[in-house]
Amino acid sequence: MEDKPVDTARLGTIRCLIAPEPRTTLEGDQRRDREGNPLWITGLVVRQLEGRRLEEIHVTTSGQPQGLSEGGEVRVTNLWARDWAMEGRTGTTYRADAITPVPGSGGAPAPAAAAPGPRGKSAGGDS
Repeated sequence: MEDKPVDTARLGTIRCLIAPEPRTTLEGDQRRDREGNPLWITGLVVRQLEGRRLEEIHVTTSGQPQGLSEGGEVRVTNLWARDWAMEGRTGTTYRADAITPVPGSGGAPAPAAAAPGPRGKSAGGDS
């Protein structure tokens, strides 16, 4: 399947919903990218420019995003989407170069990163 760039300027407001967590395998090991960097997954919520509709997406990054607060507005750099299909299931995975906080956007302090757990296969299952 093909990676598709996402124009974040057209998405509206993006906020951190779930603090970054290690992206893990089913065995509990942290996944790594091709260069060996650890992968992290962050839950984001996107409010479209028009209307009240919200979308929750989980975005994978190489390296842990720093300074994010749950509820705080974030900026996503170089966001890509990839549709997938496996064993009758389908979904979309999201990858980004970086997720950074928007200064002064508020939100509660994010909890410390959790130990690797059962988040190996999310709705966005690429490695």
